[in-house]
Formats: sequence, structure tokens, C-alpha cells
Amino acid sequence: MYVLNLAVKGEAGTRDLVFPVKRMVNAGYVGRDRETVEKHIDELKLKGVFAPDEVPTLYPVASYLLTTGGILEVVEEQTSGEAEFVVLLREGQIYIGVGSDHTDRRLEADSIIKAKQMCPNVLSPTVWPYEEVKSVWDDLEMRSWVVKEEKRILYQETKLSAILNVEDLLSFVKSKVRDKNMESIAVYSGTVGTIGGEMISGEGFEVELRNPEINESLWCKYKVEIIDYVK
Repeated sequence: MYVLNLAVKGEAGTRDLVFPVKRMVNAGYVGRDRETVEKHIDELKLKGVFAPDEVPTLYPVASYLLTTGGILEVVEEQTSGEAEFVVLLREGQIYIGVGSDHTDRRLEADSIIKAKQMCPNVLSPTVWPYEEVKSVWDDLEMRSWVVKEEKRILYQETKLSAILNVEDLLSFVKSKVRDKNMESIAVYSGTVGTIGGEMISGEGFEVELRNPEINESLWCKYKVEIIDYVK
């Protein structure tokens, strides 16, 4: 079983969390506002990716694809990240991280679920106890940046009030999991539309989840390298 070593940062300080990744799922088309969902669907259509018959939707992802950053090796340029909050369930506790569902956009036009298996999902190495941010959940701010040609471009920006909340997200996921087993599962929330209305590939990606009440943030950062050393 694949295991992540994370840090939990809360009111009582920081402690270690050993998280065995038994399952990982990526939600999609999760906006609370239908107009926002349609905007994201339109973005994907420009890339030849069409929405499923029912939204929101859910995709299983191989558990070994969960990582905490570093360098992502990809096979071609047409890949890009997506800002998402991440829910981890472990022994009755809920933890919140921030992450990126990095996806092969060329393959996505043929098969979304296969495209999800081509690149790792990246997670912040530090997470928060959900109970400590639950009361301010809708005010949490999520942003992403693409690093392209040495420029850091603001790519996505939203409050979490735009996305299904944790309880509704977990209820949806459980309704789709055949055996209802949610222990040691990592749930990626799904994303929001980009600021410019188009997807941008780059050499790096960053995501921030910020709690403005206490001015604390979780960060997910990684570089992207194309495997091109064989002629």
C-alpha cells in the first residue's frame, strides 16, 4: 500500500500524519452555481472534451499516483494543472489539503478516465484538521498560478463557496462507491474555470488555499518536465 508522510497544522501545533492511500477519486463539474459549471464545460469543449451525461461526476484514480510535489514527468506539452481542495479520511478524522489534478489534455479528448491515470495528482505536504476550518469554509480562498517561460501567471481564483462543500462532496462520493468504504481515501474536489477562459500548459504549477481569518495558507507546488531525452 502506498503511504504518504504529511504534516497536520492546527491550533495545537504541528504533528505528523501517516496516510496510507487506499483509494483516490477525482470529482468533476462540482460548482454550486450552474452557470460556473457551464463555463468550465465550455472550456473543456474547446479542447475537444465533452461533459458526461450526469454532473457532478466521479473518476477513480490509481492510488500510487498521489504525490506531494517535486517534478512531474510528462510525455508531451499538452498537460495542465487544476486547483482543487483535497479531503483525506483517516480513522474517523477529516483533513483538508490543497492540490492539483494534473491532466493530459490530448488524451482527455479521447478518454477522461484514462487521462487521469497519465499524470500524478499533487497534494500539499501540510494539511489542516477540517473541524478547525469548518466554520469559515465558504470564505477560504483558492488560487493557482502557471509558471510559463519564467512568468508566474494567475490562472484560477475562487472562494470555496463556489464548490460543493465537504459534507455534500463526501455524500456524493459515498453514493458512488460500491462498498461504501471511505477509510483512507483521498478525494479531489473538482475545480473551477480559469481566469482567461483557456487552459495553459507550462513548466510549473502552484496552488494556494488561504484562510483569510488567520492569514494562513496551504501550498501545492511542482515543476513539469517533458520526457524528451530519447531521440
